[in-house]
Amino acid sequence: FERDAARLLRAVRLAAELNFVIEPQTEALIRRHAGLIASVPGEKTREELLKVVSLPGTAHRLRYLDELGLLLALFPELAEGKGVEQPQLHFWDVFNHSLETVAAIEFLTREHAWEYGNEGILACAPWSEAMEKHLSREISTGSNGKIMLKLGGLFHDVAKPRKKTVDGTGRAHFYGHAREGADMTVALLKRLRFSKREIDLVESLVYYHLRPMQMAKEEMPTPRAIYRYFRDTADAGSDILILALADYLASRGPLLEREDWEERCRLINYILAEHDAQQAKVQLEKLIDGHDLINVFGLAPGPLIGELLELVREAQASGEVGDREGALALVRKKLSSRGGSRIISRNRG
Repeated sequence: FERDAARLLRAVRLAAELNFVIEPQTEALIRRHAGLIASVPGEKTREELLKVVSLPGTAHRLRYLDELGLLLALFPELAEGKGVEQPQLHFWDVFNHSLETVAAIEFLTREHAWEYGNEGILACAPWSEAMEKHLSREISTGSNGKIMLKLGGLFHDVAKPRKKTVDGTGRAHFYGHAREGADMTVALLKRLRFSKREIDLVESLVYYHLRPMQMAKEEMPTPRAIYRYFRDTADAGSDILILALADYLASRGPLLEREDWEERCRLINYILAEHDAQQAKVQLEKLIDGHDLINVFGLAPGPLIGELLELVREAQASGEVGDREGALALVRKKLSSRGGSRIISRNRG
């Protein structure tokens, strides 16, 4: 371990792959030298960590890494969540909630059983061959969507301890923890030399993990809200929906009420179904293109063309326009009211 500290993490990985246990004296040596893992080059740590997270039962192995002192040596940011209590909705503190979120992700993705889950709970949760294929997509060398989703679950509340406030009634709040958590996650993944594509995906998972449940209050979200959600989250949209459900399961744990759970599943299934319908509608027929905007309105090529076409796609997907005439009328109205100024901002937040 002193000659090659990467062996600290490799020991856990090999035991997991071979279904072996690490004998007590070696465990004691790992605990003694756990701090050395921070000196290992990031790319080597990333490689071993991805192999551990790729195996079913990741949440159990993350707990084992914590028992050995390796998890917090790798990610000291997670230590801040230990003992940080949450509102009554939550069964666990921030740290344990994060680990249970990983376990719930494995449960919802049909990868591993969960202590607090059963077939009845799983029955109403979204799943399909298309979802399995999406989560199995390669993100970078050694990683896929499912692995990145687990890491998103581990880090989704990493900033909660720093953002915790308590109001006059004694209720805790964590305003802004998703935004700050995304920034913290980027920093810690860069430290381990994750690829840009991996970092961008996990950043989106953390940043947007609250949004699915915020889209609807007493009613289902509007078609426009769903369109904008997938526009903003891009390739991570479906992944975030799974994370949102896992987040809720890991909040309630043994206190989960079936009716509340089914209501959340209905919301997520509705969002997915509406998105599929919108995609089919937009892909079936392109109402106008950039040449139309240049020829009809005399616009010069530039960013405004893309913004106007996006405006039309959104209106088409949400059912507000359905033909060429309607699309041109929408563009004419926007140009008239905005004077050709910037219409859409894609900037996060």
